[in-house]
Amino acid sequence: MPYFTSLAPHDTVREVFKLSPELANPLLDYTEVLLRGSSPLSVAERELIAAYVSGINSCRFCHTVHTATAEACGIDQGIVKESLVDLNHPGLSEKMRPILSYARKLTEAPSSITDADAVAVFNAGWNEQALHHVIHVCALFNFMNRLVEGHGIEPLSPALSEQRGRQLSDQGYAQIKTP
Repeated sequence: MPYFTSLAPHDTVREVFKLSPELANPLLDYTEVLLRGSSPLSVAERELIAAYVSGINSCRFCHTVHTATAEACGIDQGIVKESLVDLNHPGLSEKMRPILSYARKLTEAPSSITDADAVAVFNAGWNEQALHHVIHVCALFNFMNRLVEGHGIEPLSPALSEQRGRQLSDQGYAQIKTP
């Protein structure tokens, strides 16, 4: 149940954004560019990172919605869940393993990131722009997870998460903006 009396019991992050559109709309513009703009990472890979970070943070709302979005964008069903348990899961590409490892370390212990972590990403075939985008997606979802959890937003049902995931896959983030 939301912690704010101005939010109803089943409100979502959309209603949180309506509390201060002057803050939310620039954030949604940033999110649209980061997750749907040009990048060495596919949209599906960026959504996988978003879901993965949200899973690490145990943010059930973001984890379920972005898992559904990643799957709607082409990530195999179950990969997000399995990658949280085992980065060596056969369904996860070799190329994504060091990226998710980097995202986990950046989420759990940011000051422990080393040159070796970045080198592992580069050795997997990614360039500096890709790692730069990984860091941004990781940072954004650490922020979003805290925004959602701090307001007491409850996770959506599996059916609503899937619906929202398809909507984000098809329409992106700009459609969430508030007047």
